[in-house]
Amino acid sequence: MALGRGGRAAPGLGLSSTASSRSAWTGPLCSLCKIPAIKCCGTAVTPVSPSGPAPQRCSPALSSPRGRTGRCSPSAAIPNPPRHLSGVRSAFPACPAAPEVTPTEAWRRRRGGSMVAAGAHRPGPLKQQNKAHKGGKHSGASQRRAGGRVSVKAQPRRRLRDLSRVDRRHQALQLRRQRKEAVLAEKRSLGSRDGPPHLVVVVPLHCRAAAHDTLRLLQSQDSAVVHVDEGKAGGFALLCPRLKQRWRFVTAQTGDLHAVLDLAKVADSLLFILDAVDGWDSAGEHCLSCLFAQGLPTYALAVPGGTDLPPKKRIDARKKLAKAIEKRFPEAKLFPLNTEQESSLLLRHLATQKQRHLAFRDRRAHLLAYTAEFVPGQESDLVGTLKVSGFVRGQTLDVNSLVHIVGHGDFQMSQVDAPPDPLSLNPRVVKGQKRSQDMEDDSVNGTNEMEEDVKVLMKVDPHKQESLQSEVIPDPMEGEQTWPTEEELQEAEASLKANRRLVKVPKGTSKYQAAWIVDDGEEGSEKDDDDDDDDDDVDDDMMEEAVSQEGESSGEEEPAEEECETMTVSECLRDDQYDEKMEEDEQMLEKYKQERMDEMFPDEVDTPRDVPARVRFQKYRGLKSFRTSPWDPKENLPRDYARIFQFQDFSRTRKHLFRKIEKEETEGASVGWYVTLHICNVPVSVMESFKEGKPLVLFSLLPHEQKMSVLNFLVRRHPSNSEPVRAKEELIFHCGFRRFRASPLFSQHTSADKHKLERFLRPDAALVVTVYAPITFPPASVLLFKQRSNAMHDLIATGSLLSVDPDRIVIKRLVLSGHPFKIFAKTAVVRYMFFNREDVMWFKPVELRTKWGRRGHIKEPLGTHGHMKCHFDGQLKSQDTVLLNLYKRVFPKWTYDPHVPEPVPWVRSESTLPVQEVEME
Repeated sequence: MALGRGGRAAPGLGLSSTASSRSAWTGPLCSLCKIPAIKCCGTAVTPVSPSGPAPQRCSPALSSPRGRTGRCSPSAAIPNPPRHLSGVRSAFPACPAAPEVTPTEAWRRRRGGSMVAAGAHRPGPLKQQNKAHKGGKHSGASQRRAGGRVSVKAQPRRRLRDLSRVDRRHQALQLRRQRKEAVLAEKRSLGSRDGPPHLVVVVPLHCRAAAHDTLRLLQSQDSAVVHVDEGKAGGFALLCPRLKQRWRFVTAQTGDLHAVLDLAKVADSLLFILDAVDGWDSAGEHCLSCLFAQGLPTYALAVPGGTDLPPKKRIDARKKLAKAIEKRFPEAKLFPLNTEQESSLLLRHLATQKQRHLAFRDRRAHLLAYTAEFVPGQESDLVGTLKVSGFVRGQTLDVNSLVHIVGHGDFQMSQVDAPPDPLSLNPRVVKGQKRSQDMEDDSVNGTNEMEEDVKVLMKVDPHKQESLQSEVIPDPMEGEQTWPTEEELQEAEASLKANRRLVKVPKGTSKYQAAWIVDDGEEGSEKDDDDDDDDDDVDDDMMEEAVSQEGESSGEEEPAEEECETMTVSECLRDDQYDEKMEEDEQMLEKYKQERMDEMFPDEVDTPRDVPARVRFQKYRGLKSFRTSPWDPKENLPRDYARIFQFQDFSRTRKHLFRKIEKEETEGASVGWYVTLHICNVPVSVMESFKEGKPLVLFSLLPHEQKMSVLNFLVRRHPSNSEPVRAKEELIFHCGFRRFRASPLFSQHTSADKHKLERFLRPDAALVVTVYAPITFPPASVLLFKQRSNAMHDLIATGSLLSVDPDRIVIKRLVLSGHPFKIFAKTAVVRYMFFNREDVMWFKPVELRTKWGRRGHIKEPLGTHGHMKCHFDGQLKSQDTVLLNLYKRVFPKWTYDPHVPEPVPWVRSESTLPVQEVEME
């Protein structure tokens, strides 16, 4: 085979692979160095044979892999020939014009870095050529099944493939430019003449943080007009016509948790006031935990004061504070606030920083009340029309939709007015208002002009207005009903006569009252029925009986306490308070014991000896496999399920609704307008709370959000709380823009169709909380609080809304345990699981398991005391325990209460009992 320049095959240029001397070379030679061209710089040369004419010199133009040109010089590179020419390379001397090559450069050239200039190996005609892959369409089975149909999702990708590279770059540039312009437009509209004022909520995080000094510095801006809110502590509006910006500052009262959370729902920015030395205290840490869990909007950190400290201590305090802030607020800037110049810098930062969005408020119209007026109704003074004025934010406000007043409920609107903007940047309006305030005669004319300027934007349409119906009213006669015959009536009367009993009653007792009197013999049966209906364990009933007995005994001892005349009143109060604390400690200790028992022996209960197990556990069933066994979600539903609403496809409805909000334009009050809402049938307590200084926050509801359903929240235990929280305890929920109380169920978060009930809120795993509540479309944050005996609210768990699904199956598991009495090869006699022969026969079809992983079943009962012969898949150990699993579906209780009491200022609890001190008996 003949090789030419670069290793290519060329006619007339032969090189034998066995050649070991220069005479064997018949290819081109370098005219300068007189060696084969394959050993030289690899330039284009004229072929010269050893016996031919005079050799020609190298071409003046010498190309290199990196684009440099020049003649053959001592710096020329010496490429490595192919492996099959290694013998030839060793036979020829090196080019005298070439320098030494470094190992790195030689390795790069061997890897193909200088293919073109070095004459690297090229595949010849005998090189194997594999068949190229055909990337076109195939007439396979999938296309034959499709029948020519093209999926909808494949069309945008196909359209993108048709674009050229330049067009794709241009399209990406346009999208990037549109997003940038949208962000800039939003930033410019916030606080401008056409948009709502920039709402800044001032939140002090320390008891020594002086918020009034901060507000005083912010009010002292040059060429700024200050409007102080009447009847509200610390609220004012700041208008800067020179900067074409307007702000509204609202101060959250220290310790008022509900006010801070409500204002954070609608605030554009939060201004945290820190202490110069400590930063924030325990109450501030609790407030920050709640705000981070709910969703934190744009924030800024300000530190007023600190000038009274010595310079050295001031620097140390600043470093310590910066280190603490870095953990809680990464990438946050700390603004000192002691002079007017520093306050100007803070205002500029608030106006120019990037806004953080909260999803649950961006998809709903909302506003913070600026003024409010209550007009009593004709029928009662306690219910009337509330006129709320404020700036529309978020989305366009429709008069036909419902509005939710945070903390008070859902209401309808009758009309929307457009009064003059009280915070307008137009100087004429401000002068006119000042002139009307100075002159008494003109003030009357001014009010008349204001009344005339009020325009009615829209009135409600009764055909389009949303209904306030939140529950389905079940019809008891909806099922098929027949009138009883005479024979059935006679049988009913005979059964009543047979069931009549003689009961000793006091004089004057009617038959109706006597029917409620229970004999001693019937107390046990009624108690058994209560145990079946109640989902709690037997231990709770025993605790309730103990509490009732203590109450009765205390009531009997009251006359004895009245006879004691030597004790003073103060000492009695101290003893009562001390006894109350001791009772709380005992109850907490009992909860800790139950939580530890549930961790050590999950779902295990003792079989009652006075009641047959087939009666006590008659509502339970056995499952072959908890994961794969079927369970109908519509089976044996409670009566409360007749009152709720359910979606056929919740996720599809949610996507359709959000797509409609993004694309379609709704008729109503646009964002930034100053409007007055006429809200119907509002209790007077809403106006009273507003007069007390509480913020009045309104949210418009999306379709179906006033209706009741089953909500599932995915929560995780907050690390600041370690007290045991039992299922079905009353908790306080902050779900998005709602607040309510309910008694939830806890269940495991799995991907299966059945989920096991948890009796306590686990600290090490995420659980699902199930309650009856109004429908809310996710995403929405969730905060769970527990009210103490002193009316404080402790943060228990945080999370988000998972789904609105009444068909989510929550299964309660009971485990009956027995112990092996006699053990044979694969058979054992088990006792202490049942205590009579009939129970063994009743639960015979249920599969058995052991704690050490054995599986088995009941073969037959032995005797009459509950012993049974069981067969397993292997030999048992004497220390093993035999278990039998029973399952029952549970439903939440209808304990929804929209009224949440106001909490008292939060203080860290120091009386919690650590888990290590709990001793198990």
